[in-house]
Amino acid sequence: MKKIKLIEVRSELGAGTRGANMGIDALRVACWDKGCDYFKRFNSISVPDLNYTLFDKDVFPNAHRIDSILTVQKNIASAVVQTLELDMFPLVLSGDHSNAHGTIAGIKAAYPDKTLGVIWIDAHADIHSPYTSPSGNVHGMPVAMALNIDNLERQINDPEQETIFFWNSLKKLGFDGPKLKPEHLVYIVVRDTEEPEDFLIKKHGIKNFTYAEFTQKGPEQVAAEALDRLRDCDIIYVSFDVDSLDSKFSKGTGTPVEVGLTVEEAKLLNYHLLQDPRIVCYEMTEINPTLDTENTMAENAFDILETATDAILHREFNKTAIH
Repeated sequence: MKKIKLIEVRSELGAGTRGANMGIDALRVACWDKGCDYFKRFNSISVPDLNYTLFDKDVFPNAHRIDSILTVQKNIASAVVQTLELDMFPLVLSGDHSNAHGTIAGIKAAYPDKTLGVIWIDAHADIHSPYTSPSGNVHGMPVAMALNIDNLERQINDPEQETIFFWNSLKKLGFDGPKLKPEHLVYIVVRDTEEPEDFLIKKHGIKNFTYAEFTQKGPEQVAAEALDRLRDCDIIYVSFDVDSLDSKFSKGTGTPVEVGLTVEEAKLLNYHLLQDPRIVCYEMTEINPTLDTENTMAENAFDILETATDAILHREFNKTAIH
């Protein structure tokens, strides 16, 4: 039976608000408060985060700290590759969502000949580049990295050559070329986007299950439809940003957005998605306890994490029993 390995990534270099580096420890506090043994049950590895560079002067206005982010993502990719090569399931807990591209790079490095699908559960599309980002925060860019898209048709910035060098290096990390095709990307409850992102979503026909559609169909049907859209994919990665939750459940995140998932809906969605044996990696990200009261976000997120983990273990048990 395949074992789960926790990959802890405390880097918050890609975020615009400080504090996401404490998200994993907030999950651990939630676990202790619940009297649970979750973090004793699984082996974990901690990826070097380089958060100390936040005290250095930032010289990349269109992609803040992209040099350090490249180093962190190399480390994430290596950890994911190693975990997959050991035939274990990498469950990634990360600070900010820019780290997700390091995860994708690792998956693609381990499986270069397999077709990858991505399910991105998030309030944000994260499909900006240094050419289009209004903030320069790299946690808004991981999907564009994976797709190898600059979106020059909607260019508003003129990044310096050094920024472009690091950006191109990130796009090549783990696999030289697009790690993902737009038709193999599915968004769920994305609802806070900018025009350059809307342009790409429309241009490439990327599916987004809006919250209105989600409530109409329910978590089980949305999960089934999302997985069916990726029927041509050999392997799938699921990325869960806690700001996919409605902001009344998600004060403890850097960019909360109204009209999102309830905790129960998120649990059911993750559970139904993770039944699919093609899913080779799961990530939870963007918990920021400094913006929270009484660790509420982490407690909600930990409930979702437990459900997601149970789904992975249940699936693996069934697979073993069948064989």
